Amino acid sequence: MKNILDKTKQILCLRNYSPKTQKAYLLYIKDYIVFSRKKKFKDKQKAIEYFLLRKHKRGQSPQTINLALNAVKFLYANVLKNPRKIDLKFAKRNKKLPVILSRAEIEKIIQTTTNTKYRLMISLGYACGLRVSEVVNLKVADLDIDELVVHVREAKGKKDRVSVLSQKLQDDLRNSIAGKNSKDYVFESNRGGKLTTTSLQKMFRKSLSETKIKKPASFHSLRHSFATHLLENGTDVRYVQELLGHSNIRTTQIYTRVTNPKLKNIKSPF
Repeated sequence: MKNILDKTKQILCLRNYSPKTQKAYLLYIKDYIVFSRKKKFKDKQKAIEYFLLRKHKRGQSPQTINLALNAVKFLYANVLKNPRKIDLKFAKRNKKLPVILSRAEIEKIIQTTTNTKYRLMISLGYACGLRVSEVVNLKVADLDIDELVVHVREAKGKKDRVSVLSQKLQDDLRNSIAGKNSKDYVFESNRGGKLTTTSLQKMFRKSLSETKIKKPASFHSLRHSFATHLLENGTDVRYVQELLGHSNIRTTQIYTRVTNPKLKNIKSPF
């Protein structure tokens, strides 16, 4: 098994898969190999079906099941070079609407965050529509403070994009990067180097808890709220798509389901 996993890791690295995807694929491939050997399946189609069925019975999400299927497909196609097609469809995903925070709720979360550095990071997440990893990976050279532009380098899918900066954050950002070189991280840990995504998520959850907001929000909810509020302000959905870095317009259009002005104008008959 070690040889297979080592080879898989090598191919994933060569194909420039993100560290997060590499970790997930290796985990599911190892899990699959152990399962199929234990059950002594000779037919790979049946082995994969029962492997995924076990995950379903354990109550794992469709997203998790689909990721496991992708990992196993990668194993057979790219590592084992097995030409036989895996005839399995992806699990149907839950069509949940994103958790959106109101402008007042976001302001409350920001004001509740007493740590200056984390308060600015949370503000940037909302103001620019950034993922948590994109905030911690920001470097000084990525900020064009005067032009109110932020360059997001090698985001999800290894894609670069440009987003907007808020004028309200200009002074705070200038203070944050004062004395730093262009290659330095905008937000550094106390020991130097970039902060971890875990520390930022933990601080967001702490601030959220202190505000007594009952929504099951996460740091990513700031990005959802950024998109929703832009649409509410009349921004064309295709511009929002560009700012978020979505490849498919359908991914962006989910926000139109939570911010339909016509629906808001309808009053309940009660």
